[in-house]
Amino acid sequence: MDNIQQHQKELCQKLWAMANALRGNMEAYEFKNYILGMIFYYYLSDRTEKYMKDLLKDDNIDYETAWEDQEYKEAVVEEALRDLGYVIEPQYLFRNFVKMVENRAFDIEFLQKAINSLMESTIGNESQQDFEGLFSDMQLDSTKLGHTVKDRSGVMAKIIAALDEINFGVEDTKIDVLGNAYEYLIGQFAATAGKKAGEFYTPSGPAELLCRLACLGLTDVKAAADPTCGSGSLLLRLKNYANVRLYYGQELTSTTYNLARMNMILRGIPYRNFAIYNGDTLEHDYFEDNKFRVQVANPPYSANWSADNKFLEDDRFSQYGKLAPKSKADFAFVQHMVHHMDEDGRAVVLLPHGVLFRGGAEETIRKYLIEKLNVLDAVIGLPANLFFGTGIPVCVLVLKQERGSNTDNIFFIDASKDFEAGKNQNILRDQDIDKIVTAYENRVDVDKYAHVATMDEISENGFNLNIPRYVDTFEKEPEIDLAAVSQEIKNLQKEIKGINAELKPYFDELGLDFPFDEEV
Repeated sequence: MDNIQQHQKELCQKLWAMANALRGNMEAYEFKNYILGMIFYYYLSDRTEKYMKDLLKDDNIDYETAWEDQEYKEAVVEEALRDLGYVIEPQYLFRNFVKMVENRAFDIEFLQKAINSLMESTIGNESQQDFEGLFSDMQLDSTKLGHTVKDRSGVMAKIIAALDEINFGVEDTKIDVLGNAYEYLIGQFAATAGKKAGEFYTPSGPAELLCRLACLGLTDVKAAADPTCGSGSLLLRLKNYANVRLYYGQELTSTTYNLARMNMILRGIPYRNFAIYNGDTLEHDYFEDNKFRVQVANPPYSANWSADNKFLEDDRFSQYGKLAPKSKADFAFVQHMVHHMDEDGRAVVLLPHGVLFRGGAEETIRKYLIEKLNVLDAVIGLPANLFFGTGIPVCVLVLKQERGSNTDNIFFIDASKDFEAGKNQNILRDQDIDKIVTAYENRVDVDKYAHVATMDEISENGFNLNIPRYVDTFEKEPEIDLAAVSQEIKNLQKEIKGINAELKPYFDELGLDFPFDEEV
């Protein structure tokens, strides 16, 4: 492990230890709003200091001095709003919070003023939508932090002091240390949040698999989207495999929507290069007419939705003739993604296995996707218990607008047996992901693992995509040699008879009844 990775590991461990030490009686998933919010503010402040230092280096003055001069002040505000999208006044820089904490003069109301000032700086600017309400979940007047202003100030002062003690080393590193630490904390909070975790986090194994499959053969992606983006971690992971220029996401839960926008900014995505929307993806499609080269998603499994008849007039759903059931919105998310594919788009989505074989409206939609649109490229079965809050096994659907020479088949992979058993949940390892991706790229039959199913096979199975129909994983029991078993029984009987013959004289000598039958 090199120094950067070692530093990253130590930083993550320190942050999690700090979070647990400071949260007191507060639930971890609630405390995350405060710790992640302050890490985000730390980042914005650090970014401001570096930006101002570079901006003013030829003038030989510091940020504080420039701020006192009206002409300079107007110039630096204009530059910062254009390049950063926000302004943090010198008095509200993180290092000044630290000084106040050291002098026992920190007041939580001063922090609130700092946040208000930052938010007000974005109003009327192009970045307003990306920053609006970002800190709304960090409720500094909440009694969960403490019953008095002094108590609440004390908790936030501890967070500020702890963050100051941790050497983030965000400069001159090959990997995004602070961004990775933020991601790590989101994952750790998810691990303690039970069912709530599924709302905002996809474990790294399945996330890695989706992004690798989505970016195969691509180096440059104009626009990528996640219609149920959670904290944005899955969407952001795409940049490990392709140069994504524009990111689009939509998220229903407002707290998680804020996390996603913070995550984008922390990962260095310029505010002009992402658009995250807050709202119900199925009820209100904020993506509108946008089309995407790449889409990834881990939607809520078998969620309820209105399935209102008005959606039969919605371009996303109208051509299928039927709507996904009210109690199972899974295919509605798939239809949404198919609608937003560009002419060479691909979408990779995690879904419960029921979508592969359930009847009724889902069968109608499934058949239309396969027979009329011919966009279903692959079906991949994953192990059970990979996700927070549910132990069910899930599958991956790979959908492609242009399927090249594969239009007459669908590729099936049964990867359900390849994983590392974990204490609370199973882990999809790098080797398991490599095996799936390699099989998908090669697209040939692999005994008990993968099968290229022709459209005739699919049709013969009534468009039922249940993986065992196509990949036979049955392990044949070894044949039993009855003659050998019979002979072994005879040998044992003979051996028992011999032992009895040896024992009987001893029983006779002692005047005891021999308890074993002499005839075996």
